[in-house]
Formats: sequence, structure tokens, C-alpha cells
Amino acid sequence: QVQLVESGGGLVQAGGSLRLSCPASGRTFSTYAMGWFRQAPGKEREFVAAISWSGGHTAYADSVKGRFTISRGNAKNTVYLQMNSLKPEDTAVYYCAAGTVVGTRPVEYAYWGQGTQVTVSS
Repeated sequence: QVQLVESGGGLVQAGGSLRLSCPASGRTFSTYAMGWFRQAPGKEREFVAAISWSGGHTAYADSVKGRFTISRGNAKNTVYLQMNSLKPEDTAVYYCAAGTVVGTRPVEYAYWGQGTQVTVSS
């Protein structure tokens, strides 16, 4: 059974940092691209960052460039999202996803985690 399980969310003050983790199990995800998306209440799910299977190619939403960093573990089956200089507008449920391309649209990802809440207070 395919599983993506996010962790690392929580409550942080503006300007603080959090690191999200997402290990994948059940399939060989080392050859999959992985991405992070987020969804705030009343809003559509939006792209945050993505990384290729090798880790050599990354993509970021303009709103997080320079503040967030996506990376993969050595075994390639875990993806991380280091979030620095957090802002209240970063508050959302964050989802990790796995797919075959480094895409920016949710439809490009076949597997999804259950999400982890990130709340940034002002």
C-alpha cells in the first residue's frame, strides 16, 4: 500500500522556521519527482516546491523563493521542506505528493499524503 506521511508542522511565530518531512513507503519512490503543495481555508491547493528524482532539479513558487528549500534524503524516498522566515500568509495545510514529473499542478501528482498543519502567528 502506498503511503506518504507528512510530519513537522506546528505553530510558529512570524520569522521562525519549520522543517517538514515526508517519507514514502510501499513503492520505489526513489525514481519519482516529489512536491509540496499547501491549502489555506477557502482557497485552492497551490504549488509550493518540487524536486526531481535525482535531486538535481528543483522548482519553487515565487511566494516562497529564497525562504523555502526542498531536498531529498540520501535514499531518495524522503522529501523535506525547510521553511525559514515564515509569514502569517504561509499558514495552511501542507501536503507532499509523488509523481513522474517536476510539475506545478496537483493533477501531475498521483500520490498524496494526508497533510500537516502549519500555523504562523503574527
